[in-house]
Amino acid sequence: MISRSRQVALALTVVLAAGAAWQGREHRPPESGHPEAPVVRDRGFTLVASGGVLPHGPVLERARFDAGGGGHDFGPMLSGARPVVAGADLALCHLETVFGADGDRTGDPGSTSLPEIARALAATGYDGCSTASDHALDDGTDGIRRTLDALDGAGLRHAGAARSEREARTATVLRAGRAEVAHLAYTYGVGAGPLPPGAPWAVGLIDGPRILADARAARKAGADVVVVSLHWGTEGQEAPDERQVALARSLTAARTGHRPDIDLILGTHTHVPQAYEKVNGTWVVYGLGDQIAGATTGREGAPDPRGNRSTLARFTFTPPGRPDGRWEVTRAEFVPQLYDVDAGRVVDLGRALAEGAEVRSVRDRIRTAVLSRGAAKDGLFMGE
Repeated sequence: MISRSRQVALALTVVLAAGAAWQGREHRPPESGHPEAPVVRDRGFTLVASGGVLPHGPVLERARFDAGGGGHDFGPMLSGARPVVAGADLALCHLETVFGADGDRTGDPGSTSLPEIARALAATGYDGCSTASDHALDDGTDGIRRTLDALDGAGLRHAGAARSEREARTATVLRAGRAEVAHLAYTYGVGAGPLPPGAPWAVGLIDGPRILADARAARKAGADVVVVSLHWGTEGQEAPDERQVALARSLTAARTGHRPDIDLILGTHTHVPQAYEKVNGTWVVYGLGDQIAGATTGREGAPDPRGNRSTLARFTFTPPGRPDGRWEVTRAEFVPQLYDVDAGRVVDLGRALAEGAEVRSVRDRIRTAVLSRGAAKDGLFMGE
């Protein structure tokens, strides 16, 4: 049994040698001379996903303070999420901003941040990040190259942005237990401007047919599970908008043979927690919220504490009962989180120790949003 994910990159055109012939079957331990050796069943794997890492100026200052004034240390602010993240077989984050040149950063929207974030995410237990967002080209293609280089250096895989056309056409596939998990990522747009004329492949844009084509190619290449991260929705709106709902229905309805083309959808961009919903038999997280962000304001300039609330999604996948079946989600959980702006710490609101009237109020508001589309009836529950 592999306790943590072993990460493997696979081109979309490469077919895995492991094939579907053994997928989902019971397997026996090596021959021991006893013909009636007991059957060992595969336990499957757990996948954890979290929302946007959006380090505004105060977040960067906190990291500087935590480093003792010399450099920046983002590890302490993520320590509250580590028990859940490190305990998963596969953990995915969402990096919304790019890293600046030579430590340059502003910490504001339309800005750059610091590569020390990559090392902290890896130390927290994350295995990979989605990088497709409306900020992915804030520093042009140099920003993408710099960011992906830093993620590579930290041992983190990434999906959604690319340094070359070949990389853009290569699926990110990670190992979880004995499952190969493809991670694809797309965004509704890249800010006010178009994609670079010389690099139209630099960031994956949301396009239903393209997403399904990529998912099918990843499956054909041997992926057991296909996870799609979507940077979509209306900022500050707890209810998913019509375009989110329509796209979720379309993507989850697509099937090839006995399996859906997509096994899980993870949403970001709205900056507030949104509903989880089982659509056509597939879990959709419309919006995870921001795991790390500075104090936020609403459209009229008033403080909006919802921008510092988020969830960790945790799904347990179980192997199929037949070679051409799907890996089923047999346990679905959400863990409510708060980024305490004053303390500069991510707080797990699902833990028994996170009590008090104010904490309960925030936790209840997150739970109401998450369950607003009936996910409880499909078995979703709050974890810790």
